[in-house]
Amino acid sequence: MSPATSKAGLLDRGIASLKGIGPAKAELLAKELQIFSLGDLVYSYPFRYVDRTQFHQIIDILPDQGNVQLKGKLVTLTRRGENRKQRMVGRLRDESGAALELVWFRGINYLDRTYQIGEEYVVYGKVEEFNGKLSITHPEMELAKRAVTEDAATFEPVYASTEKLNKRGLDTRGRRKLIRAIIDQLSPADLPDMLPAYLIEELRLLSHYDAVRMIHLPGNQEELEAARRRLKFEELFLLQMRLLQLKVSREARVAGYAFGQIGEHFNTFFTQHLPFTLTGAQKRVLREIRHDLGRGIQMNRLLQGDVGSGKTMVGLMSMLMALDNGFQACMMAPTEILAYQHYESIQDYLRGMDLRVAFLSGSVKGKARRELLEELAEGRIDILLGTHALIEPPVVFKNLGLAIIDEQHRFGVKQRAKLWKKNTPYPPHVLVMTATPIPRTLAMTAYGDLDVSVIDELPPGRTPIKTVHFTEHRRERVFGRIREEIAKGRQAYIVYPLIEENEKLDLLALEVAYDEMLDRFPRPDYQISVVHGRMKPQDKDFEMARFKNGETQIMMATTVIEVGVNVPNATIMVIVHTERFGLSQLHQLRGRVGRGAEESFCILLSSVKLSKESRKRIKTMVDTTDGFKIAEADLQLRGPGMIDGTQQSGVLQMRIADLAQDGRILSAARDRAKDILEQDPKLQRPEHLLLGRYLEHHMKTVKGWSLIS
Repeated sequence: MSPATSKAGLLDRGIASLKGIGPAKAELLAKELQIFSLGDLVYSYPFRYVDRTQFHQIIDILPDQGNVQLKGKLVTLTRRGENRKQRMVGRLRDESGAALELVWFRGINYLDRTYQIGEEYVVYGKVEEFNGKLSITHPEMELAKRAVTEDAATFEPVYASTEKLNKRGLDTRGRRKLIRAIIDQLSPADLPDMLPAYLIEELRLLSHYDAVRMIHLPGNQEELEAARRRLKFEELFLLQMRLLQLKVSREARVAGYAFGQIGEHFNTFFTQHLPFTLTGAQKRVLREIRHDLGRGIQMNRLLQGDVGSGKTMVGLMSMLMALDNGFQACMMAPTEILAYQHYESIQDYLRGMDLRVAFLSGSVKGKARRELLEELAEGRIDILLGTHALIEPPVVFKNLGLAIIDEQHRFGVKQRAKLWKKNTPYPPHVLVMTATPIPRTLAMTAYGDLDVSVIDELPPGRTPIKTVHFTEHRRERVFGRIREEIAKGRQAYIVYPLIEENEKLDLLALEVAYDEMLDRFPRPDYQISVVHGRMKPQDKDFEMARFKNGETQIMMATTVIEVGVNVPNATIMVIVHTERFGLSQLHQLRGRVGRGAEESFCILLSSVKLSKESRKRIKTMVDTTDGFKIAEADLQLRGPGMIDGTQQSGVLQMRIADLAQDGRILSAARDRAKDILEQDPKLQRPEHLLLGRYLEHHMKTVKGWSLIS
């Protein structure tokens, strides 16, 4: 329920027990905001605060200034448009004499009944410029005479709401009254501290009771900051405690094979077959993996590194450690083309060594499949590369010692767990890899129960990709650059965000663009491959193979080529309507070029009109090729949702902490959690009993990444 282990009492009561909340409103709060109890209401914190004494003058506002608070008279309020395109447009004029537009696209009938022309309102929202006019879309509004009353605080909280809640009097003003009524009844006994007293004293934190009270009713900025600091630390600390508990539990419960030696296979490869000198980062990560493999505890390690940083080589050398200890190894990739590329490259690396490397996917059928499965079960295959076909029941290993998952976020929990169970009595060691750099704060939360290795260094001698930004009116120059590269014998990617026309998004669809490309790059001088997500897998693989083999010079594609295409001869990529892509996606796409020795280019082709956020994304891409810097910028712009699908639900559902801003608090919280669990793993000391009970009863929804076997 709440971040407090309170006795069954006030906070445990249903929301309908509160004066002014009947069954209908209680049902609405539950449906709209998942608020079921008084505790849920108290722990739904404000998302911002309004200083009622501070107002902007409309005459001083600049376009794209961001959020502002205004006070002015609503001079007009009219409906415009028809049917689904209908909108409400108001005009607000303040004492400076200037005016701006207020625009709504939803709830028009409700607005018509609620707002009165000639009344003075306090207005809050994001100012934008459209057709030379300043406007605020869907502003927050309150009658000025209600907003500033004698007993109103000048520093007021604002709560998340919905149109339905607003209609029933449960807007931010109504919520303030309800929460104040609850807080007035609370005592410190209702909001006990689950943090140890010594930790509160050491870090000079507010009590839990004071922090909750002040987050809703701050007297000033200082009180608000103190409350935020306590509640953010508490939230992140409890999360880290839970994740580290899961890790400790798994390590105590899940034994693993101890790989005690580095032998002939590893040493022969290192001294005679290694095609390039390892970077310092690769060597560091291999030491971390070797340490894990020798402990007799199942390894669960995340290896993250930028595109081209050498993760596959680290994976191969880790597999050789397994082979040296008498075990088999496998690597699973999300697509057949990526899995086969791993197979080809690893087979090439190991050429001349007496090792059997095999490939398995859904396309391997009949006699070839039967023979492969037989050899695998008998131990005659040392390394198996493949797709999710590896986890199917007929696939039996003789003694699988190491399982590697590439681009792990493409696989579901149950799929990963099946691979975990491919060996007895102990599960294989597990190395999961991702080419999507993850900000440190996200790695500590989404993968908090895993050990994390980072390859933060690119191999020497790689020519950096040059990234430039052009707008639509320079398309001819872009086509000219493509022709120049093809004339040198190179190949080009052109990436589109859609594959069919969409009225709302005025984008060039892939099918329409193909006709344009045929005009500009006519046959037989040029050959073009087209790949998109709606194609059958075999057709997609056929087109990708044509491009990889050099039979086509241009690959027109949607983002299906984000992962899985390695064509060193491709030296130029054009990303059309760049503003429609996220930063992480843009970076992954760019990584498809620059994989050979030749200088490579990425052209970001966007619309002329761009939002502030789009400009920031494009500038970031032009300024740096460092995936970790890009990931941090993406976190700042988009929030932790950027890694949707990489972990179980519950980890990133923060009430108050912000992973983009609270990295220092998170690091401190994880350090304190580690210290406590090292000294008192079962939380049995008197000062940790309340903390232990809270974690046991209130953190069950937080699932670890590795605790799935």
